[in-house]
Amino acid sequence: MSPLRRTVAADGALPARATRPTTASAALKGLRFRLATDPTPISVDGYRERARRALPDMIWSYVDHGSETEDTMRGNREAFSRYRVEARMLGGQPPKTLETEVAGRRVSLPVLLAPTGLTGLSHWTGELGAAHGAERAGTLSILSTSSTWSIEEVAAGTQEDHLFQLYPFSGGDGLRSGSAELMERAQRVGYSALFVTVDVPVIGNREWERLRGMGAPPTITPARAFDAARHVRWTYRYLRHQRVSARNLLDQGGSAAAVESVNRLAGLMNPELNWDDIAWMRDRWPGPFYVKGILHPEDARRAMALGADGVVVSNHGGRQLDQARATLDALPAVAAAVGQQGEVLLDGGVRRGSDVVKALCLGATAVCIGRPFIYGLAVDGADGVRAVLEIFREEIQRTLTLMGVESLEHLGPEWLAPASGPGTLADLPATAVDVLPG
Repeated sequence: MSPLRRTVAADGALPARATRPTTASAALKGLRFRLATDPTPISVDGYRERARRALPDMIWSYVDHGSETEDTMRGNREAFSRYRVEARMLGGQPPKTLETEVAGRRVSLPVLLAPTGLTGLSHWTGELGAAHGAERAGTLSILSTSSTWSIEEVAAGTQEDHLFQLYPFSGGDGLRSGSAELMERAQRVGYSALFVTVDVPVIGNREWERLRGMGAPPTITPARAFDAARHVRWTYRYLRHQRVSARNLLDQGGSAAAVESVNRLAGLMNPELNWDDIAWMRDRWPGPFYVKGILHPEDARRAMALGADGVVVSNHGGRQLDQARATLDALPAVAAAVGQQGEVLLDGGVRRGSDVVKALCLGATAVCIGRPFIYGLAVDGADGVRAVLEIFREEIQRTLTLMGVESLEHLGPEWLAPASGPGTLADLPATAVDVLPG
């Protein structure tokens, strides 16, 4: 008998129809109505789509593209798909906290904001807005040397002592005088840790930017001016606030200052930077000290031997050396080289909470996000940054709960498996884990 056919009661009567809705209002009870779809993004990709619409093409080419073929940038993202997470059932103990410690500071989730240059191009609040968003989410921001708000402005405008990223620039008396001035400024106003970037001896060949007018100097055409004018809100804020220059190098706003500061940035890059310079900086900086841009385990060992408190596994988001290794691929060997001597952070390609979990399984203390928080900033300023961080928090919590992991401290290679093939990473010899996925 068809399960859809109504049954007949013993007395021959049909069943009562009282359980059926008698009116349209009853049938729709409990539903929520909107005149349009809720515009609030629910993922990092959603914020990326909104940011793309909010920014002119010239600015978007700077935010969302990499160097040359962009293989390194794509590789960062693709590396995460080569791993799967394990799941254990009926543990009954979801994680109670996502707190962790980075650079001697407690943060509410293992995600920090990476240093990004000229962030004011995406939203006039720039690095100050990003730091506000980080604070609201209970984490920290790493301020770039090439920020559109100065070291002092961000320190004065925030509650927390954030972190500072140093490009080891040459000064009038050589590299050390230029670096010393920036380090002293950061230390004087309370930045609690120093991150020295070592993967920019020269600026990478960012062809996408150059083709869209973001070279040095930027090139405006009628079509590009029209495109900017179409983005009314961005153009209004650009004209009103003019937060587009590197304020740590030139305390002026506007397009002319932006061009001059970019030229200064390029001129100050130093391909002669070496390990003796890192040792000198380590001795001069009194707090936690990190070397950013490490991809090889031998470089990680040298950094730790010189007294670094940690390293950042980074290829500059695919904006420097094209064809470099994906950061997630480099992570296991670097983490093994550092061991218990210090912390290992990772950036590049992190878009999901599950990405964060995979990085922690492979030895990262925490991750840094760059483009994701810029997407949020471009859409909604500091609130957008906080929203992106909260998306990461929810996704990390959900992923750990579904995996059956009670605590971040329990994560390790045994919770990962290759995307193809049986077994977990813990089943493989250490040498195989170092080269996965090959």
